[in-house]
Amino acid sequence: MGVYDGQMNRAKEKLLRRLNIVEGQIRGLMEMVKKDTYCINIITQTSAAKQAISGIEDMLMQNHLSTCVVHQMKRGKETKAIGEILKVYRLKRK
Repeated sequence: MGVYDGQMNRAKEKLLRRLNIVEGQIRGLMEMVKKDTYCINIITQTSAAKQAISGIEDMLMQNHLSTCVVHQMKRGKETKAIGEILKVYRLKRK
């Protein structure tokens, strides 16, 4: 296993840990709705879940830029790399 593989495994573990946290937040939200929790409290928790998901997206983008995009650029696939980045940028603007 090379250094690159170790970095990927650590990044994957970190992402999975964060996804587990979001999963717990969503389960908590479901319970809040079932228990007729005060709406503002639910909205506060949905905001926290959105922030957690945004953090996951940021991690994924950072990883993509530092690995896949670099790899594509070195192999002469600049158009593909730019297209993918623009696609994500457009999604984030919606």
